[in-house]
Amino acid sequence: MKDCNQCGKCCIKYGNGDLAATQQEIDLWELFNPDIFEYVKDGKIWFDPQTREQLERCPFLELVPKSKAEEKDKYTCSIYLDRPEDCRHYPSLIDEMVRDECEMIEVVDLGNPNKAQKQLDKLMSSSRPSSYS
Repeated sequence: MKDCNQCGKCCIKYGNGDLAATQQEIDLWELFNPDIFEYVKDGKIWFDPQTREQLERCPFLELVPKSKAEEKDKYTCSIYLDRPEDCRHYPSLIDEMVRDECEMIEVVDLGNPNKAQKQLDKLMSSSRPSSYS
């Protein structure tokens, strides 16, 4: 399995209402990060603060400027430390990564998905709750 190359596919795919935030996250944003909270509507995330319409992608996903035109697009998250748990826990399954065309997957991972899952679990251990199994 490759390291993440910041292709942004996961963040782009799970925009448009496919992500959730916990009520605790929303409450903390309201108190401490009003710039994030303004994108919350009725307990759901990523709504335009002016129109109140659902955004097609996360407003905090930012394209990294390229130093050369031929470079592949790279993305960063401007709220990385305050991102929702849905984001923190992704990816959780090899099948999910394959479905989402994650660029971390290699051919060798497809040949031995159990080994790849163990590698992914180890890689993501610091991002997942201790109750995850």
